[in-house]
Amino acid sequence: MAISLSVVLLLAIILVVLIRGGSIKAGPAIVAILFGFFLASTGMAPSINRFLNSIADTINSINF
Repeated sequence: MAISLSVVLLLAIILVVLIRGGSIKAGPAIVAILFGFFLASTGMAPSINRFLNSIADTINSINF
């Protein structure tokens, strides 16, 4: 839960920066948001979630 909330917050911040910077217009941003929303309700959502969790676990296991 904490990881997914952090990813959502990070992606929201990136989206706002891209819109304000003029790199992406509001229309494509809305399409991207809707795509993510509808993708989350498909059968691919658990696979994507497992993939992102494995990346987060890998990053977390790196010792500096």
